[in-house]
Amino acid sequence: MMDCLANINWNKITPCLVLLVLELVLEFSEATSPAEVNKHLELGRDFLARGQLADALTHYHAAVEGDPNNYLTYFKRGTVYYALGKAKFALQDFTKVLELKPDFTSARLQRAAVYVKLAQYTDAEQDYLVVLEADPHNPEALQQLPQLAGLAADVRHAEALHRGGEHAAAAAVAARLLEPSPWAAHVRQLRAECHIATNDLISAVSDLRAVNRLQQDSTAGYLRLAQLLYQLGHASDALKEVRECLRLDPEHGGCFPLYKKVRAVERALAAGEAAAAAGDAPGCVASARKVLQLEDEVALIVFEARRWLCHCTVKNEDYTEALPLCAAALEIQHDARVLCDKADALVGLDMFDDAIRVYKEALELEEGLARAKEGLSRAAKLQKQAERRDYYKILNVKRSASKQEIVKAYRKAAQKWHPDNFQGDEKKVAEKKFIDIAAAKEVLTNPEKRAQFDAGSDPLDPEAGRGGGGGDPFGSPFHHFQHGSPFQFKFHFN
Repeated sequence: MMDCLANINWNKITPCLVLLVLELVLEFSEATSPAEVNKHLELGRDFLARGQLADALTHYHAAVEGDPNNYLTYFKRGTVYYALGKAKFALQDFTKVLELKPDFTSARLQRAAVYVKLAQYTDAEQDYLVVLEADPHNPEALQQLPQLAGLAADVRHAEALHRGGEHAAAAAVAARLLEPSPWAAHVRQLRAECHIATNDLISAVSDLRAVNRLQQDSTAGYLRLAQLLYQLGHASDALKEVRECLRLDPEHGGCFPLYKKVRAVERALAAGEAAAAAGDAPGCVASARKVLQLEDEVALIVFEARRWLCHCTVKNEDYTEALPLCAAALEIQHDARVLCDKADALVGLDMFDDAIRVYKEALELEEGLARAKEGLSRAAKLQKQAERRDYYKILNVKRSASKQEIVKAYRKAAQKWHPDNFQGDEKKVAEKKFIDIAAAKEVLTNPEKRAQFDAGSDPLDPEAGRGGGGGDPFGSPFHHFQHGSPFQFKFHFN
């Protein structure tokens, strides 16, 4: 045949005839033998028995392509589609089976079952009636048929309740319907709208996700879902859904402007989070303020920005500025993380009683929250410590000061309060201050001792057993000061 085709004068053949000949060539080259079809059916059956549905589907595809007039190949593929929850394709295959073999009862029962799951009760009823005409005692048809009228009535009842504003009741009826009809996109859509009306947005998102999976090509569905997710403060998830909408329609009138806004907000939020993780508090603050410039209406997006403002301002040790920022976030949402940030700011301002109260408030919201527990313990220790010496205050440095900054502050304070610079009673005051200054340098330039102090314990406190002498005052490097021994201060500031 191919030799004959090679000898044809193609210049004298009409385009239609060319297409016909090419079609014959393709059919000749792609023909699948019965043995190959049977092999695919066997492999499909084996994979199906092992629960490997995707692999089974691949072989049933090949069997259908190899023998497109074999009703059994369509039926077997349809059962796999049914098991995978792909209602649209299962329906197509069972319908094709019935076109090829109208009296195939199993296919009609399977199609009726798909119609029930889709809440297409009238279509299901017609298939069950056809089955009963051929087999009046068919148990499945006899069991299912009487229920269909009630299910159809429930759909109408749910729709009426929704129209009447009885959204909770409508959602309850829809929930009952979704037990026998889980693939019913219109019922899930109705329940989603009821959840939105009752402000149960998380449940609405769950239903709308299911609707979009069932429909797969609804730009309106993706837009609605993106809007809800953004309203819930989930900018990243909203961005994914609005992109799905634009994949279907790149110039969609609702999705495109939403995409531009959500992308800008999501990028600013992500930048703020990254800056916070990197310890870049000013960068985090700048990103949070940018979010507030982009969005000032969606409460949970505003909350997220204010939360980062609060957190990063505290990390920057701008405690006085942080308090109103934390309060602004808490006005939107009472959040344990923000309460901990507020408490951290209060600790930074030495307002230990208030800090302890706020940490406890955070624990009431999230029992067992490690950060609140640790903060509470630290604040209590610092409160006790405040009654003694605060080495950071003595040197007038921040708690985040580097060793170089501490040494510089020590030199300045030691020069100012060196006892040789004073006489009489003032000398005694200077001696006390100079002892504290030297102690502050010793603790804050020693990583281990500084860590103990930051945790709320004074490593030079004899009562704490950390004075180097187990409570022995002579274990302290400043024991000679404690005994008032006469000496000359000859310190070198290096």
